[in-house]
Amino acid sequence: MPPRPRMLAAAIAAALALGAQAVPAVAADGAADGAAGGATTTSRGVEIPAFYTPPSELPGADGTLIRSEPLPLALSLPGIDGPLPGRATRLMYKSTDANGEAVAVTGAYIEPAAKWRGDGPRPLVAVAPGTMGQGDQCAASMALEHPLRLNGQTVSVGYEDLSVYRLLLRGVAVVVTDYVGLGTTDRLHTYVNRVDGAHAVLDAVRAARSLDQASVTSASRVGLFGYSQGGGATAAAAELQPSYAPDVELAGTYAGAPPADLTEVTKAIDGSDLAGALGWSLNGFLQTEPALRPIAERYVNEAGEKALKDLSTMCVGDALFGYGGKSSKEWTRTGQSLSDIIRAEPALQDFLAKQRIGALRPAGPVRVATGTGDDLVPHGQARRLAVDWCDKGGKVTYVPVVLPGVGSGLLNHFAPLLADQGNAISWLTDRLSGKAAGSNCWSMPVQP
Repeated sequence: MPPRPRMLAAAIAAALALGAQAVPAVAADGAADGAAGGATTTSRGVEIPAFYTPPSELPGADGTLIRSEPLPLALSLPGIDGPLPGRATRLMYKSTDANGEAVAVTGAYIEPAAKWRGDGPRPLVAVAPGTMGQGDQCAASMALEHPLRLNGQTVSVGYEDLSVYRLLLRGVAVVVTDYVGLGTTDRLHTYVNRVDGAHAVLDAVRAARSLDQASVTSASRVGLFGYSQGGGATAAAAELQPSYAPDVELAGTYAGAPPADLTEVTKAIDGSDLAGALGWSLNGFLQTEPALRPIAERYVNEAGEKALKDLSTMCVGDALFGYGGKSSKEWTRTGQSLSDIIRAEPALQDFLAKQRIGALRPAGPVRVATGTGDDLVPHGQARRLAVDWCDKGGKVTYVPVVLPGVGSGLLNHFAPLLADQGNAISWLTDRLSGKAAGSNCWSMPVQP
């Protein structure tokens, strides 16, 4: 096995041990409004249950539960009061995308078996998953049932299950969002879209609170937890909560390695182990803003078109093996990189400027963590988010995770996730117990 695939395989194994004009898959004929038990679709050899096909009409209110069904957890043990670590329910709920259009989003709610021993009623944490991919089979709710998929056509790893289970063991109820278009078969996933991600996270809280079998209510404290793509989604949710979901008061938000500045992130991931994320980003941009398509058609060559279409059904494992180390210059007619094209096209610059996180003051206390050696989702732009929020009067706990670089952008990015996750969960649990959060904004001038 060549060095790169061997290294990536080791990273996947470690994660498991710890716990284009792209188009979405076309819904199978006869999927009656996506009713559970109806027709299924297929993505890279994986059957997508009919549950994930949205109905033709959606409810009006954001966060309204469209449907639910029991979700068997892959890692579950029998217990006196029910299965351990909890009982899971698959969800579909209504949200609103960045264009103001109604959209169905899927996810999962897990009622923990453990008692909540903190102050107040049982709290709820919305987990925003890190990068899973763009194929519907990559959805985090499916990964709770199938943590590892290896069928010769796709490699999907449910690494986010670790954070979910750690929260459940503390007696915290968890709702996981699949994001807009991931899992649901009617559209493409809008990867790292600031508004779509924030709305999906906040509406997941609303949907969970409306479940009959959920012990959480509107009186339950709410926290947000996310790393990488998830860190960007929770950071954006903390900014947009006052205007979009004033009924979802936030006790605390953890935003780990947030991709706050996509212009900087684009430079960093080009040619990296996770270069495939460039394709997911561009696919998502074109889904949200079709006016950008003429620019893409002007620059993207045949190889690029093929890559975008291919990546649109890939999970993160597929992209690591299939596109790790690729340069975006290989996908353009001019030989320019995607970053070069962004600098040359004001429309792209404007679009990415609207995706920037840090322009608004976050609601409630926030904890921003970033690996000082992270060169995949660059440390500097994540630290900048903390500074921006501090300047706006946010209550910010900034945590630089200092680890030695290992020569792999992928591992430099994920090592801080594992090293800091326990501390992040403890910080969030304190907020859910009603303990006041401090702020170390005063120390930012001397923080790495």
